Amino acid sequence: MTGIDRRRAMAAGLGAWGAGALAQEPAWPADVAALREVVAARERAFAATMARRDLAAFGDFVSVEAVFLNGGEPITGREAIVRSWTPYFAGAVAPFAWEPDLVAVLASGRLAATTGPVLLPDGTNPMRFQSTWRREEDGAWRVVFDNGYRVCRCVEPPK
Repeated sequence: MTGIDRRRAMAAGLGAWGAGALAQEPAWPADVAALREVVAARERAFAATMARRDLAAFGDFVSVEAVFLNGGEPITGREAIVRSWTPYFAGAVAPFAWEPDLVAVLASGRLAATTGPVLLPDGTNPMRFQSTWRREEDGAWRVVFDNGYRVCRCVEPPK
């Protein structure tokens, strides 16, 4: 077999391997508008775990390899995140709630971003959240990155 024949055989083998890998890819719809609605509903269900005081359900929304950036001190991994959020689930009343007001999804349907206000029980909005969601191998959307940040009460420049 000549060098050219070996390269052709290798290319054919790699092509067959690639086709096999693509054939095992989950069949996810690429309807971005529909996926935005799915992710928005997922974010609201995630927030509902706080309202219900259901820490176990909260953990189900977090990827095993997630990173929460809260306060500039990254917390890595579902177990550590759930442990760090345990105090927020103590008591009968949730210390805060959140709701997405903007959802964006990649055209591939693999990643999404959500952002929205974080509200205290008195209705004030001192913070916003930003979450990155990934559709995982089992088809479920889970948070892979999350961050909360203070709302700037800045003076708007004149127009």
